[in-house]
Amino acid sequence: MKFQVGDKVVVRHSNEEGEVIDIINDKMVMVEVKGVRFPAYSDQIEFPYFKRFMEQKKAAPAPKKTIEQLRPEPAKGPQPKFNLQPGVWLTFFPVFDKDVFDDDVVDYFKVYLVNQTALELNFQYTLRLNGEAEMELNSNIQAFTDFYLQNVPMENVNDSPKFDFDFSLVKPLQGKAEYFEASHKLKPKQLFQKVETLRQNQEASFSYLLFDKYPDAAFRESPSHQGGLDLSGLSKAGFKIYDAGKARQHLEPARSVVDLHADKLTHPGEKLSPEEILHLQIGTFEKYYELAVLHHLPVFTVIHGVGTGRLRDEIHEILNTKREVKSFVNQYLNNYGYGATEIFFK
Repeated sequence: MKFQVGDKVVVRHSNEEGEVIDIINDKMVMVEVKGVRFPAYSDQIEFPYFKRFMEQKKAAPAPKKTIEQLRPEPAKGPQPKFNLQPGVWLTFFPVFDKDVFDDDVVDYFKVYLVNQTALELNFQYTLRLNGEAEMELNSNIQAFTDFYLQNVPMENVNDSPKFDFDFSLVKPLQGKAEYFEASHKLKPKQLFQKVETLRQNQEASFSYLLFDKYPDAAFRESPSHQGGLDLSGLSKAGFKIYDAGKARQHLEPARSVVDLHADKLTHPGEKLSPEEILHLQIGTFEKYYELAVLHHLPVFTVIHGVGTGRLRDEIHEILNTKREVKSFVNQYLNNYGYGATEIFFK
């Protein structure tokens, strides 16, 4: 339970301040607002200082709403809350508490899906802990808005939390993929570094890019009959049926060599933090690695540079989990020195 009797809280949907007067169970509390008492789930209320992190500064205070107005008003045009580049992002707000030494420690993370594109998207969301589904949600998110997903306790970080999404367009567009999957897995070491960076920069949140542009169609959906088999029942049941025989001709061309130096991946004048650059580099590596596998390349070379070795180590860690990798080696090459890794496939 994140709250205790006597805690000052804000009702998330109405923006009204109140106080926790009783603990009902590990998920619900009794709240009193202006003399009115009512039960509330712990994810429906939050601490006032966290509310201030999320609210944009306004010239005049917004009129307060009554407790009964639980549904938010529709947005009047694009009103992004987050200063993020175009794309769809997974954003984390750490909520702090005091430990026995009166030091600030992260209690839990509030997790948001942020849509910085002009497209309205359907999504299926699954949080997995140690590979097991912990929470599932089906919904949609409008263009240039954010969507609150859930709270993730700090103790769950050691359970390898993985955030899986299956996206589709609310209004299908010709030439765009019918479905698109994206995911992000939290690593404890990187997460602690993110939190420490937030402390130093006095920022409220950090984000991971799920994708920058909704992808073009990579596969053509097959007819309901293939090879004499009637697949219409599977299609009607919601399964995605693809013509595997024609899949490769729609793929983006593979590269036998990919250069991950930051100046090769960013636009002139674009300013990214070291963490954002690393995330972009890893995403680019994974993209061209998958294309190399799908195109059955025998060898794939990734140029990561020498530097501190962090990017190289991240790539090697990923390669250690890939079954299709026969071997990989970071040895001296005439063109790249020790700044490249050669990957050999089975």
